[in-house]
Amino acid sequence: MRVLVTAGPTYEPLDPVRFIGNHSTGKMGYALAEAFADAGAEITLVSGPTNLPDPLNPRIQTQRVETADQMYAAAAAVAPTADVWVFAAAVADYKPAHIAENKIKKEGDTLTLELVKNVDIAATLGKTKRPEQFSVGFALETNNEEANAREKLHRKNFNLVVLNSLRDAGAGFRVDTNKVTLLDAQGEMLIFEVKLKAAVAHDIVQAVLARLPREA
Repeated sequence: MRVLVTAGPTYEPLDPVRFIGNHSTGKMGYALAEAFADAGAEITLVSGPTNLPDPLNPRIQTQRVETADQMYAAAAAVAPTADVWVFAAAVADYKPAHIAENKIKKEGDTLTLELVKNVDIAATLGKTKRPEQFSVGFALETNNEEANAREKLHRKNFNLVVLNSLRDAGAGFRVDTNKVTLLDAQGEMLIFEVKLKAAVAHDIVQAVLARLPREA
């Protein structure tokens, strides 16, 4: 079985010094890569900028990228031959319309930036997904959690979506734990309590394996 995992944030440069990013550490995506490798899969881990070392498991090949465009290019190259896609990265929705060649100097009391939408990696690749391929997405929500997650599941052609909320203690960024709810395309819901991300990854992998087409 071949698995594509995206992980970590993306950094969208403003100038040679600054960027637009987020608080993702990549821990959940890396834990998923390890869990799939422990299950015998061959993994391509496409990682945004993180402080995590490359996994040592020989089943995991790590590709480092920075921007959403780079992550899309790397994922698109692997997706056609992967049996499972796991989109765990926190990809920036927007990027600067223009990147300054030199450091932007502080002038005046305000600074206006023009942003343009980034490629939606999961949705774009979802349009190419074959029936035998299985796609997993993440939905980090702050309100209307279940409704937003189900909408994302259908819009991006996921087979399974992993929902977590920043309102739950022990979930979200910069922590070693997570609290997730799994929603699948058939309407089933599985709710898990707070666990270490390694244990959460195991739960997700088991849910995926239970839903894979037999020929995968």
